[in-house]
Amino acid sequence: MTQSPPPAFDRPMIEALVCPVTHTALSYDAARQELVSKAAGLAFPIRAGIPIMLVAEARQIKAD
Repeated sequence: MTQSPPPAFDRPMIEALVCPVTHTALSYDAARQELVSKAAGLAFPIRAGIPIMLVAEARQIKAD
């Protein structure tokens, strides 16, 4: 069984979102389907084309 590609999302809407913790811009990681807040060290998942902007659902990332 082949996996279907992730659903398309509304790019202008994604670009308008900010981190719910720091209120800074987010970057889009297409490979992981996440919106990344470098300032907060969090990656918010995009599921079925919908960004999940809950801190409890975010993955912690290491600062570079």
